[in-house]
Amino acid sequence: MLKRRELQDCHALYELMSDPSVMKFVRQKAASAEEYLFSTKALMEEEENGTVISRTILSDFGQPIGTINLFDVQQNAGFLGTWIGTPFQGLGYNSKAKEQFLSELFFELSIEKVFMRIRKVNEKSLRAASKLPYSVLANDLYPALYNEINRDQEVYDLFCISKDMFLFAMLQQQNQEEQAM
Repeated sequence: MLKRRELQDCHALYELMSDPSVMKFVRQKAASAEEYLFSTKALMEEEENGTVISRTILSDFGQPIGTINLFDVQQNAGFLGTWIGTPFQGLGYNSKAKEQFLSELFFELSIEKVFMRIRKVNEKSLRAASKLPYSVLANDLYPALYNEINRDQEVYDLFCISKDMFLFAMLQQQNQEEQAM
C-alpha cells in the first residue's frame, strides 16, 4: 500500500496530480512532469536529511495513486500532507494509507506528534479528519502554532494526532474486531 518514493513513479503521479481538483490541495505543485521529477528528487534528498518523510500510495494493483508525506519534521513532529488522484478517491485508500503511514512514523521512526493544517474551505478533508478516531481539532490546544499557520489570514484549521491517541484508537479497534468474532 505504501512504498518509498521512486523517480520511476513520477510520470504517473504527475498525471494524477495535474487534475485541477487535486492540484489546488497539493503542497508541492509542478507545472510539468519534468518539474515534478526535479521536485521529487529534492524531496528524496530532504528525506535523507531528516526533514521530510515521503511515501507513494499504491492501489491494490500496485500502481502509484498519490503521496503521503510528513513535512517540516523537527522535534519529533511534522505536518501531514496527503493527496490521492481523483479516480481513486472515495475507495478507502486515504484512511488505509494514513493508518499505515502513522504506524511507521510512531512505531518505527520515533515521531510523537503529527499535525494537519486543513483549509477551512476544504470540506472533504475536514470531514475526513474529523472521522479519524485519533485526530483532534487543535486550534485551541496549540494557539501559537495555529497563529503561525494563519499568519496572514485565518485560512486553516489545525488538527493533531499524537502517538498516544493513535495507539489508543488502534487498540480500541483491535478489541472491537476481536469481540465481533
